[in-house]
Amino acid sequence: MQSKHHSERKKAVFLLVCTATLWSTSGLLIKIVNWNPLAIAGVRSAIAALLIGAYVKKPKLNRSLVQWGAALAYAMTVILFVVANKLTTSANVILLQYTAPVYGAIFAWFILGERTTWLDWLTIVIVFSGMGLFFKEELAPGAFWGNILAVLSGVSFALVAVLLRKQKDGLPVESVLLGNLITAVVAIPFMRGPYPDLSGWGALVFMGLIQLGLSYILYTQALKHVTAMEGILIPLLEPILNPIWVLLFTGEKPGSWALVGGAIVLVAVTARSIISTFQETRRRKPEVEKNIN
Repeated sequence: MQSKHHSERKKAVFLLVCTATLWSTSGLLIKIVNWNPLAIAGVRSAIAALLIGAYVKKPKLNRSLVQWGAALAYAMTVILFVVANKLTTSANVILLQYTAPVYGAIFAWFILGERTTWLDWLTIVIVFSGMGLFFKEELAPGAFWGNILAVLSGVSFALVAVLLRKQKDGLPVESVLLGNLITAVVAIPFMRGPYPDLSGWGALVFMGLIQLGLSYILYTQALKHVTAMEGILIPLLEPILNPIWVLLFTGEKPGSWALVGGAIVLVAVTARSIISTFQETRRRKPEVEKNIN
C-alpha cells in the first residue's frame, strides 16, 4: 500500500511539472499568433472546451451561483491574460498574475469565511510594493494598460480559485468547461480577418488542446496525490519558464525594474505559502497523533 502511494505521488509530481511547463508556453504562443487577442482567447477556449467536455463526458451545468460565478471569473481571466500579453511583455503579465494568492486571501475571507492573518496582510503590502516597480519604468501607453490588465487577470484568477474550492464536494472542472464556452461565445464577433497563417493556427490548436485543455485535466488529477507544499511550489515553475521561452524565441526582454518587482512578488508569495503550510501542518499534527493513538 505504501509503495502504491509513493508511486502515485511521484506520478502526481511529474504531472504538476508537466502542467507548469505547459502553462509557461502561453506567453510565447500568444505572441506568435497574429490576430485579434479576443479572437485568440475565444478559439483557444473553444478547442479546450471540446477536450474538457470529452473528458467530463456528461457535465452537469446547473444554475448555481457559485458555478456560474467561477465560470465568469475564469472567462475574464483568460481574456484579460491574452489581451495583456499583446500589450506588454509576457514576463510582466505572468509575474503580475502571480499576485493572485494575495487577492485569494481576501476573497477567501469574504466568500469562504476563512480568517485573513497578519501574514496575509504583510504579504499584501510586500507584493503591492513589488508591483509598483512594474510601473516605475517609462512605458508606452499600451504597456501600461497591459500591466493593468495583467493585475486584473490576477484578481479574477484568485476569484476562480476560491469559487472552485467552494465546489470541492462537486466537480469544479465543470466550471472550467463553462468558462471556456462563455469565452468562446463572447469572442465570436472578433473572429474576423485577416486570419492567422498556418503556423498561427497550429499554435491555436496546441494552446487549446494541450496548453489549456490538457493542463487543467492534469492539474486536477495531480492535486489528489501530492502534499499542499508540492501543489503550491511546483507550479511556480511557470513564471520562471514563461519569460525564458519568450526571450529565446522572440528576443523580448522585461525591464530591469520589472525583474526586481517580479522577484519580490515571487519571493513574497512563495514565502507566505511555505509558512502557511508549515503552520497548518503543526496545527494538525496533534490531531493526527491523537487519532493514531
